[in-house]
Amino acid sequence: MALEDIGVPRKTIYRRCLPGGPWRRLLPGIILLAPSEPTDEQRIRAALLRGGEGAMVTGLWAARRFGLKRIPPPDPDEIHLLVPGKREITSAGFALVERTTRLPSPVVRDEVPVAPLHRAVLDAARRMRDFDAIRAMLAEAVQRRRCKPEALAGELERGSQRGSALPRRAIAELLDGAESVAEADALWLWKRAGLPECERNVPVYDHSGGYIGKPDAWLDAVAFAWEIDSREFHFEVEGYADTLARNARYAAAGIVVLQTLPSRLRTEPAAVIEELMAAYQAARNRPRPAVRTG
Repeated sequence: MALEDIGVPRKTIYRRCLPGGPWRRLLPGIILLAPSEPTDEQRIRAALLRGGEGAMVTGLWAARRFGLKRIPPPDPDEIHLLVPGKREITSAGFALVERTTRLPSPVVRDEVPVAPLHRAVLDAARRMRDFDAIRAMLAEAVQRRRCKPEALAGELERGSQRGSALPRRAIAELLDGAESVAEADALWLWKRAGLPECERNVPVYDHSGGYIGKPDAWLDAVAFAWEIDSREFHFEVEGYADTLARNARYAAAGIVVLQTLPSRLRTEPAAVIEELMAAYQAARNRPRPAVRTG
C-alpha cells in the first residue's frame, strides 16, 4: 500500500516514524505500520519491495525456504536479493541487492519468490569462509535430491569467480561420489588406510539379482561394504527399520560390512582405520560370496 497515494501526507508519515511513534521505517520508502521489531518474514517482504519487480531472495534465506537444515543461521540484517541487471537500485539497510544479467526464473515458496536452490546455495557459499559449513550445505542439497552436483558445478562456472575456491573444493568431492560430509571424511580415511581403491554408492545385488544395498564404499574384489550410518546424515523416521533390513540382507548374502558413526571419523580416525583394515582382512580370509554390482 502506497501511503501517499491514499492521501497520507509525507509529514505525517515522517512524524509517525519518529522514535516512540506508532510506525517504523524499515528501508527507504518502506514503512511498517507498527512500532515493533520486524519479524524475519516482514524483513524479507520489505527487502523484496526494495528490489522491485523481478526481485527474488537468494542465499541462506532462500536455502531455508527450500527446507535445508545444515546451514548457518541466516542473518536477519542481510536479506540477499537478486534483481535485473538494468535495475537502478542499491543495497540499503538489511536489503543486500545484487544486480545480475543472469537472473534465473524464480521458484515461489510460501508466496515468496526465491532463486532456484543450486543458485541460492552457491550465492550463499561464495560469501562464507567456513569450508565445513559450505560442504555440509551443498552435500545436504545433493543428498536430499534437491539438486545434482553437475548443476552446482555448472552454476559455479557460469557465475562470479569471487569466493569460488571453497565451494569448488566441496563440489569436487560431490562429483567424486561423496553424498555427505561424512562420506567425504570417510574417503579420506580409506585412502589413509592404504586399502585398494573402492567404488562409492554403487548398488549391490545377490546371485539371483535381488537388491542388497548401496554402500558408501564398496570393495568388489572381496565383497566388503562400509556404511557411514547416523540419523543426522541418512535417517528419517523410518530409517532405523530400513537400516536393520539392509544389514539383514548383507548378512544373508555373506557380505562383510563395517558400520561407522560419522562423529568417529574425526574424533577417532586412527581407531576407524584399524577397524577398516581388520574388516578388509576378514573379507579377504573368507570365500567371496556370489554378489555383484549393478
